[in-house]
Amino acid sequence: MKDSLVTVFGGGGFLGRQVAQALMAQGARVRIAQRDLATAMKVKTLGNLGQTQFVAADIRKPDSVARAIHGSDVVVNLVGILAGDFDAFHHVGAANVAKAAGAAGVRALVHVSAIGADAESPSAYGRSKAAGETAVKAAFPTATVIRPSIIFGPEDQFLNRFADIISLFPVVPVIAPATKFQPVYVGDVADAIAHAAAQPGVHGGKTYEVAGPQVMSMKEINAWIAKAIGRDKPLIDVPRGVASLLAMLPGGPISRDQLAMLGRDNVVAAGSEGLEALGVAPTPLGAVADKWMVRYRRHGRFAGRARA
Repeated sequence: MKDSLVTVFGGGGFLGRQVAQALMAQGARVRIAQRDLATAMKVKTLGNLGQTQFVAADIRKPDSVARAIHGSDVVVNLVGILAGDFDAFHHVGAANVAKAAGAAGVRALVHVSAIGADAESPSAYGRSKAAGETAVKAAFPTATVIRPSIIFGPEDQFLNRFADIISLFPVVPVIAPATKFQPVYVGDVADAIAHAAAQPGVHGGKTYEVAGPQVMSMKEINAWIAKAIGRDKPLIDVPRGVASLLAMLPGGPISRDQLAMLGRDNVVAAGSEGLEALGVAPTPLGAVADKWMVRYRRHGRFAGRARA
């Protein structure tokens, strides 16, 4: 990867900054391409002088995508949304990136999808992710598809969101308490993407489902967070009917599509290749989460007692 130019669509986000750092550690030059470059500037300090480039790009616009990819050796597409026009970004946008990568003759394309991508998914999110995968493979058959489970890390909207709720309320409502997840550490996902990008001869044309070593229900995750931040509180299951009513509220705690997604477990399918096949050892929650979850404790880093 040394001196290769890698264009990373969505490279300034939560996962993107980690991917950029992993690629730069391999000696690659990284071009961050996204609509709003304000957040992307954080990447500049992660590499050496001249190792980063920035270009405004919108994957919904083919000309914009082609300009961003020009001169690249490798392309990584991380773009994803949790609300809005899923098809425009996950399907049409992904197709635009794959077509432009093929036309530019890049040697590798890594496309990040999601566990739960399924043409028969009850959620528009899951269906759009599946449509995107199909479009990418049609335009760039040797693309590597990475399907992560829920990603956790210092700036995530997963553990941190629940920790906020647990910190603020005396009783913690849990929607879809039995739904299972396999939370995966952001650094592991980034390393997996970087390895796939560096070895298209090994990983090209394959699909990997990347997840952590622990399968946990939504209720178990909330209980783990409560214990980790020293705020053990009652966890109350929210009945499906009540959750459906909450999903109908404008600006409510969950959307209808998110609730539909929670109707299925978010775990690696039997027989799927994952992190290990990409040369990455999965990181357990407890091994890293304390580094940032400590701020949710009543007395922060001073929550423990000093020994006499």
